[in-house]
Amino acid sequence: MLQLLHIENIAVIEEADIVFDEGFNALTGETGAGKSIVIDAMGAVLGQRTSREIIRTGASKAFVSAIFTGVPPLAALDEAGLETEDGELLLQREISADGKNVCRIGGRPVTVAQLRKIGNALLNIHGQHDGQQLMDEEQHGAYLDSFGQVGQELAGYTACYEAMGAVKKKLKSLQMDEAEKERRMDSLQFQIHELEKAKLKPGEEEALTARLNLLRNSEKFMSAIQGAVWNLSGGDEGGGAVSGLREAAGAISGAKHLDGQFEQLHERLENLYSEAYDVAETLRDLQDAFDFSAQELDELEGRADKLYRLKKKYGPTVEDMIAYLEQCREELDQIAFASDTTARLEKQLEKERQKAMKAAQALSAARKEAAKRLEERIQDELRQLDMPKVRFAICFGEKELDALGIDEVRFLMSANVGEELRPIHKVASGGELARIMLALKNVLAENELIGTLVFDEVDTGVSGRAAQKVAAKLAQVSRRKQVLCVTHLPQLAAMADTHFSVEKGEKKGRTVTQVLRLNREQRKGELARLTGGENITAAMLAGAEELLDAAADYKKGI
Repeated sequence: MLQLLHIENIAVIEEADIVFDEGFNALTGETGAGKSIVIDAMGAVLGQRTSREIIRTGASKAFVSAIFTGVPPLAALDEAGLETEDGELLLQREISADGKNVCRIGGRPVTVAQLRKIGNALLNIHGQHDGQQLMDEEQHGAYLDSFGQVGQELAGYTACYEAMGAVKKKLKSLQMDEAEKERRMDSLQFQIHELEKAKLKPGEEEALTARLNLLRNSEKFMSAIQGAVWNLSGGDEGGGAVSGLREAAGAISGAKHLDGQFEQLHERLENLYSEAYDVAETLRDLQDAFDFSAQELDELEGRADKLYRLKKKYGPTVEDMIAYLEQCREELDQIAFASDTTARLEKQLEKERQKAMKAAQALSAARKEAAKRLEERIQDELRQLDMPKVRFAICFGEKELDALGIDEVRFLMSANVGEELRPIHKVASGGELARIMLALKNVLAENELIGTLVFDEVDTGVSGRAAQKVAAKLAQVSRRKQVLCVTHLPQLAAMADTHFSVEKGEKKGRTVTQVLRLNREQRKGELARLTGGENITAAMLAGAEELLDAAADYKKGI
């Protein structure tokens, strides 16, 4: 349940703390006092779309926080890596004038999307315009699915429908007219011929680059080798480092037996001589092996140029071009044998369509079974809401397979005895829509883990006896869920367990709104105001007293 709502700088509310209780909580107040602002603040902290225009004039930012208690395990919390503290959860949202939002859950930063997903699992706001959703027949199927809990059947159908769609997509890619087919085949054949003629080899580009680098710098290469060979081996008469090292080792060899130090020096000179001789031989082998050819250089540069031109058309590397060649061959085969592939895919499509149809029929059967139960439940709810003569029914029509199955679902009603069932949007008044929506919300809420239901002026178009029935229904709902209700009707306000008054005043030349918790005497005055306006009489106060007593007696019996 929502335990505490803290509001800072939201519209005309400078600061407010509203401590809600279990059961039925009612908010009343004059039109324009700011009741809707409290609902807007709730929506903001639940992650709903919010404009920065909501920030109080002169303030740099607005802030809303909400504490929920008794929160059950929620999949949305697990997905976000969050958890409650002994069932308690803190939601916070800060809205800056520059449009930035900072959202936190349990002190940890989250995105607005995460806040919205978790908020939707904690509290449901039913606004005064939500009854208009009943006018949209596209929503009726969603209501039925939510009540019937047909998730398993819907998931099975969705998998079949997506498999059918994948085959359709493959078929569509093969469907082209003959002229387009010929043009595409010519283009593919040209590209395949050009790439095959190039005789591409994986890794050749690296080897080509290395060889070209060597040939283009052949003069530097030979000069470096020759210089090193001359310095190591000398000329025809010797004089190089190798012969010098050999002579040095020979010179010291006669004295190595005289002292251990000379023996070590002789060994080091021998090692140096061996290493220098080996390097000199390696350089001579490179010198002998190097074969510079202007013709080879021209051929390799031509090959490099060809690879460069091909890469501009077919891919950044030789390996990419080879992969593209295989792709062209496969596409050419597909087009050349399209008729065979099409025939095979058409057979596969028919199989997938039959599977999808079977799954759709199973889904439809589950929906129709749920529809019977929903009709009975709504009919019972409407009787309790002073609509005993109203008939409610769910009509099924069949349509082509789409993402939601084969069912066209419509809610029908007959408002008066003897009248035929007709679409709700053609026969329901505003008050009837409000009560049908309340009945639907009440039934759907039974399958949800949501602990708090907010009703924002759902009593529009309702009065008298019907208002009393709505009040009784909300009281019944509040025994299973926490109910917060913004209302103008004294019958609803009297039925509340906790009553708040939203009042507008002035402070330092600025309009401010306060949310006050009322005691019994204050409630009598507020109920009298709701009944008769500003001129409150003793009779109005007595009537308010009777309303409160009657509400208390009713609640004792539920």
